[in-house]
Amino acid sequence: MSDRNPAAGRHAVHIGAQAYAGQRIGLLGGSFNPAHEGHLYISEEALKRLRLDAVWWLVSPQNPLKDARHSAPLSERMASAREHARGPSMIISDFETRTGVAWTVDTLRLLVARHPGVHFVWLMGSDNLASFHRWRGWTDIMRLMPVAVIARPGSLLDSRTAPAAARFATFRVPAEQAGLLPTLSAPAWTYLTAPLNPLSSTAIRTGTGRRAAS
Repeated sequence: MSDRNPAAGRHAVHIGAQAYAGQRIGLLGGSFNPAHEGHLYISEEALKRLRLDAVWWLVSPQNPLKDARHSAPLSERMASAREHARGPSMIISDFETRTGVAWTVDTLRLLVARHPGVHFVWLMGSDNLASFHRWRGWTDIMRLMPVAVIARPGSLLDSRTAPAAARFATFRVPAEQAGLLPTLSAPAWTYLTAPLNPLSSTAIRTGTGRRAAS
């Protein structure tokens, strides 16, 4: 499952994944419809500041909260992820398709059960934190593994005042201690600010992403 993908070329991306007890692995889920530099930005920040061994890009079969008519086929979205991920520490996975799960909370429960001793961290942009309280089982996710939120444009204020941030305020880890997060017991979360990358999949599909980035 962890063989190098020959088509990935210089990016040295791996398809599928194996994990070993003691490893520190970030999990970045989404439709990747398409993948873009924003996903790479979140992954690189997490690898560096959380001192992770790898980031797994969990390409969902179909986001249950989004209209399937606007989603490209899984094969295209996997290819898009392979194109944008860089280095052997970024791993592309169709885990949810292979296991038949549709909701993030079920995906994370299954990963934890299958990989005892691995220090998983759920990664998300601040735009997702702003609406995180609407996710199925969001409090279970917070109690299942540490969470790292990376600042994204247009959502800084909303995310910092989000219901999820307020609900778990006492469990917030200062950004300067983010390197400790993967080995902390959940609930534990941190909010990381960095130079902002404005790209999003929606903007790219609607043709506004490149203009916003320029």
